[in-house]
Amino acid sequence: MTALLFLFMLINFADKVVVGLAAVPLTRDLGLTPEQFGDIGSAFFLLFAVSAIVVGFISNRVKTKHTLLVMAILWSIVQFPMLGMVSLETLIICRVILGAGEGPAGPVATHAIYKWFPDSLRGLPTAVIAQGSAFGVIIAVPLLNWIIEKYSWHWAFGALGIAGLAWAVLWLIFGREGTLVDAPVSNTGGSNERVPYRYLLTCPTILAACAAGFASYWGLALGLTWFTSYLVAGLGFSQKLGGNLTVLPWVFGALVVLAGGYVSQRLKRKGVSSRLCRGVLPCLTIVAGGCVLPFVGAMPTDGLKIAALVFGSAIGSTIYVVLPMIISELTPHPQRAAMLAITTSVVTFAGVLAPRIMGSMIQNAATPIAGYEQGYVILGVLLLAGGIIGLLFIRPERDRKRLAAHAIADLPLQPARA
Repeated sequence: MTALLFLFMLINFADKVVVGLAAVPLTRDLGLTPEQFGDIGSAFFLLFAVSAIVVGFISNRVKTKHTLLVMAILWSIVQFPMLGMVSLETLIICRVILGAGEGPAGPVATHAIYKWFPDSLRGLPTAVIAQGSAFGVIIAVPLLNWIIEKYSWHWAFGALGIAGLAWAVLWLIFGREGTLVDAPVSNTGGSNERVPYRYLLTCPTILAACAAGFASYWGLALGLTWFTSYLVAGLGFSQKLGGNLTVLPWVFGALVVLAGGYVSQRLKRKGVSSRLCRGVLPCLTIVAGGCVLPFVGAMPTDGLKIAALVFGSAIGSTIYVVLPMIISELTPHPQRAAMLAITTSVVTFAGVLAPRIMGSMIQNAATPIAGYEQGYVILGVLLLAGGIIGLLFIRPERDRKRLAAHAIADLPLQPARA
């Protein structure tokens, strides 16, 4: 199951990155301004959050095997209109639908894998699932870049549609539902224990984790939409070289996530508090990234600019591993899918804002390169703010006790509560 879900997330992120990879030929063919291209990047995330929440609540009651299959089929179908004559409007509509289909992917895949592993053993499988995103770029970028150069950017979308359908067939044949149920957050609650959502959604640890994740995802959204364009249109690299260099943040991020997930799990199994291994550890890396990114524009060479950007935007990637573990630690099992979806929607809302704001800055700056680098200053400030908030307020042990006091057992036999 872990391998299939890894492939699921691999295709998911290949779908995301293809627009950024094809940025230069796509904007040239369609005659787009930077702001219009930014709108395309933001369009993907327009229904991303809403869809994640809706499907998250559905996944509290419906088998993840079914929801994952439906999502994969939707992703695939919506790629094929890109093979024909494409307008800005068609591209935006297809990206909106694709975002609606992919919004729930991360939380539902995580919820599915948590049905196979207990809390103390979730660090590594969570990291492997998260690595589907990195490898979706690392593996797909050279292939998609080759397709764009040899054929056209249209066929890059078509290839992803075929890959999505192939995964759906594999999942239909081999997909299985796990049976592991988490222990209740209180000592007295049963398997139907729940905590009113108003307490979960105002929990300081959950809010702080979302703040740290939001800042980090701002950088991820810029990487998906603008990194290749920065290399080609900003620094003057060729499409081939710039496209291939696009894998650098994802290679580095993959190493960070795997190492961070492994260290977090190892510390947790040794009895180290969640505050340290799931709060302090990842948030310190986010702060480190925030300290570097404002200086991208001051670097004397293109190589150092790229190195600073790669380090600053990817060093905090461990937050993507620990965030779902924090939510799972604090949320009763019957509510886990919905809470994973809600927090994912908050974090990924950065994807609605980041591409559009970067496009506006590029279009209105004195030079395109100045616009890019001003955007990276903003990212650095956000990372500093998000990382510091996480350092101060992510305290899972303390908040688990608070939530346990509000736990309701056997809720299906009682009137519904908010």
